[in-house]
Formats: sequence, structure tokens, C-alpha cells
Amino acid sequence: MIYTWVNKVIRQNIRKRVEEIFAFSEAPIETQEQLLRGLVSKAQNTTYGQLHHFEHISDREIFSKLVPLSSYAALKPYIEKMRDGQTDILWPGKIEWFAKSSGTTSGVSKYLPVSKESIEECHFSGGRFELALYCNAVPETKIFEGLGLRLGGSTQIQQEGKGQSGDLSAILIQNIPLWAELRSAPSHETALLSDWEEKLEAIIDEAITQNITSLWGVSSWFLVLFKKVLERTGKSNLLEVWPNLELFAHGGVNFAPYEQQFRELMPGTQVTFMENYNASEGFFAVQDDPSIDGMLLLLNNGIYYEFIPLDTFNGTASKTLLLEDVELDTDYAIVITTNGGLWRYILGDTVKFVSKKPFRVKVSGRTEHFINAFGEEVIVTDAEYALQATCEAMECRVIDFHAAPCYMNNETTGAHQWLIEFEQAPADLEAFKIALDLNLQSQNSDYQAKRKYDLVLELPRIIAAERGLFHQWLKEKGKLGGQNKVPRLSNNRSLIEQFLALNASLQTQP
Repeated sequence: MIYTWVNKVIRQNIRKRVEEIFAFSEAPIETQEQLLRGLVSKAQNTTYGQLHHFEHISDREIFSKLVPLSSYAALKPYIEKMRDGQTDILWPGKIEWFAKSSGTTSGVSKYLPVSKESIEECHFSGGRFELALYCNAVPETKIFEGLGLRLGGSTQIQQEGKGQSGDLSAILIQNIPLWAELRSAPSHETALLSDWEEKLEAIIDEAITQNITSLWGVSSWFLVLFKKVLERTGKSNLLEVWPNLELFAHGGVNFAPYEQQFRELMPGTQVTFMENYNASEGFFAVQDDPSIDGMLLLLNNGIYYEFIPLDTFNGTASKTLLLEDVELDTDYAIVITTNGGLWRYILGDTVKFVSKKPFRVKVSGRTEHFINAFGEEVIVTDAEYALQATCEAMECRVIDFHAAPCYMNNETTGAHQWLIEFEQAPADLEAFKIALDLNLQSQNSDYQAKRKYDLVLELPRIIAAERGLFHQWLKEKGKLGGQNKVPRLSNNRSLIEQFLALNASLQTQP
């Protein structure tokens, strides 16, 4: 009875946030203008604010003239000062938390400042918006009568310099409000375990007997957990384990390759699937209508947005567009200004707008070729570094290559498939594969995490291509010469299937 009352109270209070969504959807440009003025005003006495004359910024146009576009490399000297305990650098006060994230070309990991404001008014706020939209869509929900099962990263919080760093999910767990902690599973201690295999078993020990009503996390991680749950319980689907399950809130990787598997694991229409778009830098968007393949851009959630058409993208020398100037079905690189101290920061993601009233987006890729099918965030420079280091060690040479994901299924774990055209092949292809994997792990901490225990990613699958494969492909595409080159990474299998078919035909030629 008490949980029914608690469910009703939380549900009624959280649905009030829907009014905020209606408000910013009706006045999106005014909302963003007001938000930017607030960010600039709050930070005008910081080192960065004084350097770029924040006191003179009165509108969006002046802001873009006085404040340069930035990359992590450009902001890193300021962030290092913050990590050393200095105050009022990029954001007022002392920053206690730094989200450790891979993906930069300048090192294995980057450290993104997470202010108190970004925790409460961006990350937690985004989650509340998602719950509000769900409660509005399902007025009689009983989601708060049970627990929300969270599945975050496995990085422990570490004291580094004068601040604390770790996976964003660990930082959020350390700061979660009491009411949310009481309605969450697994326990605080289990959620923060650093050993992923131990953590999975501990989650199952706790959760299979609990009343789980919602799931929150990255879909590729959940597939691993769900398979173990069904193995442990002997059930045929998750609704037999958690009969009151009603919401699966997912994000982090492209969901399309996994959707059918999840529909089989949660059959029927009882469970609502809601996609969200969040990262260490902020919580950006949430699916407000399950029937629409797109997510509502959260315009009053601590982040000011600009956009760079991908066909004119030129790094920090790019020209940006304002929100009202975007067009549908065009790829844009996102530029964010946040209440965590990231100023005109090129996020690295690309999006397409699927509607403008309201503004809805879908993630379309990265500003560089990449593989992120499992949350590993491998970019071209990661792959090139690993391949170069491996070739040097194995005394072989590569002409060109392409890599793409092999998706999980009911029988196999995920993997990366590499099609490599060698000029001088390694003496031992198996040893080459192992060395390539280790070099990639040393370069990219997110890939390293996904490789642990072969739970999400197993060893790469290497195919030695026929000599001349990539030249022939470029020739057939009419792309020989000039600036044309073979895309080296893809986040889906469409291109590698072309290469494999062509490779098979070359093998049959005399």
C-alpha cells in the first residue's frame, strides 16, 4: 500500500515537468537565448570569461564572434588547472568531479568537468524529463511501485589531482537524490563495483527477486546481462522474470541492430522503449513519442546549441548555424555550451533533424569515421595507431584497410571485423590479431572496457584481403585519384559487405 501511495505522489510531481517541455517547445529560440545569457552572466568573472570579454556579450551573434569554437585539446590547459584545484577557470567555483571518457585523438582519455549545476540541472534534469514524458504518456503507470534497474560503467571513482574522476555513471550514482536511490537497483555498492564480471553476477543476485519496473542504460550492455538472467532463471523472456516491467530507457549506441533481439526478450506491448541521447558532456535529447524515430532536443536543460553543416565542417575554423537556421535531413556537427564549463565545444557527434516543430533529432554519426556499435568509441586515429604499432612489431606492411562491427546475436558476442590488404603479410596472422587488439586497448580505454572478459567484444576477426581490392573498389566507384580514399571505419556493415563481395570475386579470378 505504501508503494502505491509513493508511486502516485512521485508520478504527479514529476509530470509537472511536462509543462516545461510544452513551454520550450512553443518558444524554442527565446528559451535558448535566455539560457545563453544565464550561462554567460554566471561565468563572466571566470578566467575564460574575462579572456573572451563575456561582459560585452548581449546576444548570440556577439557570443559567436567573441568566443572561439573549441576542441578538447583547446580546453585541456584550463581543465588541467581545474583538476589541480584552481577555482573560477571555465566555470565559477571549484569543480570536484571529472568524467573520464575516451575518444580524443590527443590521448587515451579525456577529463570532462562535471559541475554541481551540470549534475542537477542537466544530467538529473534530463532523466526527470524522460520520466515526465513517460508518465504523461502512461497516466496510470505503476513504475514507481517497483525499482529502476540501472546499468552503468564499471569505473571506480579515483582521486586524481585535487578532483575525483571516473565514469559518468559512477559520478551520478555518488550524487543521486535519496528518493531516486530508494527506487533504484542494484544497491549502491554493487553499482560501483569495478570488476564487470563480478558486477553482473552481483546484479543478478539482487535483481532477479526484486520488482523491477524499468531499465536504464546502454542497450549493448543490457544484452549481456539479460542473457545471463535467462540462463540463471531458466525463463524464456524477461517478463517471466520481471512481470511488472514497463519501461526500457536506452541510449549510448545505435539501437537498430539490437531492437529485434530486445523485442523478443520483452515480447508484446507491455514494455515501452524510449531512446535518450546523453553523454559525459550532457543530457541532450529524449524520445517524446515512441512512434517517431527521433528525440526531442532539450532546450532548457543547461546546454546552448549551435550546428555546423557536415559538408562544410572544418574543425574549429567552421562556421556555425543557429537553431532556427537548420534544415531537415541534413547532417550537422553539434557545438555545445554547457553549465559544466564547455564553451562552444565541438562534441564530435553528428545529428539530423527529423522535425522542427518541435525540434527533434536523431544521431547520425561522428565527425570522423568511427565504430561505436557497443559504446567503444573507436575513431580512425585509434585504429591507425593500433595498426601501425602492430605492423612495426610484426615486421609487416599494410596497403589499406576497413573495419566494421559484427553484431551480437543469441550465439555470439560482438566483435570488430578487419579487412586488411597487406603489402607484406605477417608471418603469423593469429599473433597479429592478438597484438592489434592489445594495441587498440592501450589507445582507447572504452574499447578496453568492452573487451574485458570477452563479454561485449571478443578478439577482432581479421581477413587478409586480395591484393588490389581497395584499388578496384575505388575504380568501380569512379573515385581513383584526387582526394578520394577508402573509408577506414564504419559503424554498420553496409560498406564492408561490399568489400567482402568484391574480395570473393577477386579470389575466383585466375
